[in-house]
Amino acid sequence: MKHIWTPWRKPYVAGQVRHEGCVFCRMVAQEETHDPANYVLYRGRRVFAVLNLYPYNNGHLMVLPYDHIANIDDLVPETQADLMHLVCYFVSIMRRGMSPAGFNIGVNMGRAAGAGIDDHVHIHVVPRWSGDTNFMPVIAETRVIPELLDETYCNLRALVEQNPPPC
Repeated sequence: MKHIWTPWRKPYVAGQVRHEGCVFCRMVAQEETHDPANYVLYRGRRVFAVLNLYPYNNGHLMVLPYDHIANIDDLVPETQADLMHLVCYFVSIMRRGMSPAGFNIGVNMGRAAGAGIDDHVHIHVVPRWSGDTNFMPVIAETRVIPELLDETYCNLRALVEQNPPPC
């Protein structure tokens, strides 16, 4: 029998992860020198992208406004446009660098919609591969993620540096 260890997920799955204030706002308030530790992939004028610390798959990232706003429809049109431009940019980057078979892209607004952090709107971009779903999340509340976050971050960050986004 093989064992799959994902100890970094245990505090999250067990509901032990608690943060004072907004984790996203704290992240971007720090100097850019902290970006690798926070897995911030890109900072634009109005929006930024960060890897999800508790991913569904390798490359699972979020695109967010700097504005601490809960609803996407409350953002100014320029920020809404920048969000979508950055989502499209990362889809393109991941197609080139990770070769996924598809993507899940979505916004969970409000607790009832499944938002884990419901006061700072964010768009999830999740690359998907044929056969990447299995019994582990249902039976063991565990996802099998074959690449460490640090490795995913380095690979995606290198692609961003080679071809910076337009926004």
